[in-house]
Amino acid sequence: MVALAQTPPSAERLRAIDGFLAESWADQARHDERLRRIAVEVRFDRGVAHLTGEVAEAADLRLVRDLVGRLAGVYGVWDRVRVAGRDPVVVDLGCGGQKQYPTNLGLDIFPAPGVDAVADLSGSLPLATDSVDALFAVHILEHLIDFLPLVDECHRVLRPGGVLHVMSPWWGHVNAVADPTHVRLLDVQTFKGICGQRPPGTPRWYPLHAGCDGASIFADLTPLPPGADPPTPTHLARFFD
Repeated sequence: MVALAQTPPSAERLRAIDGFLAESWADQARHDERLRRIAVEVRFDRGVAHLTGEVAEAADLRLVRDLVGRLAGVYGVWDRVRVAGRDPVVVDLGCGGQKQYPTNLGLDIFPAPGVDAVADLSGSLPLATDSVDALFAVHILEHLIDFLPLVDECHRVLRPGGVLHVMSPWWGHVNAVADPTHVRLLDVQTFKGICGQRPPGTPRWYPLHAGCDGASIFADLTPLPPGADPPTPTHLARFFD
């Protein structure tokens, strides 16, 4: 359980943690035969793992995501990895002028440099069903009174195996209330509700990763198809109370 008095790591400690994570991953890659044929580079930035490169099939990317996400100190696993020669379709929601990767498609309600299409994120996304490999919702959910319709739209547009990356201020940090345009408070537990406690018939999610660094919360979610088994209690216990 996250303590209310949790202090975010200093910049110096975050750099040290990134160094530790890089060494740990390099050691694992040397000793895990499954990784020797996979050409994926892993870089750590403030506890977020960034994956680049190319894999022959989606199962290879899932393996790397899973193994990187198991390292202690990783808050999220973000990637721009080509699969079977195809560039991923990656969309930044509410990006403003700051995309997570320059080649992402940027959507925002206001036009700005970096915004490729103007869209009201509280309504339907102007994206085809099963057309996107990854969605970034970085510092956007806290601006929406009801963000569940957007989460449902993300479920619709993601391809099977796609990932929704969320980053928002943690409710216990001053950043959550310092911005008067923030209308929702979020916690890691919020994503337990999204993944396991929604009404029957609503889109369901599987948590790949979730965590908090004392200032921000992170979650990587992948859509569950209709009829799929829900996350097990043991898997949910990895991230949630």
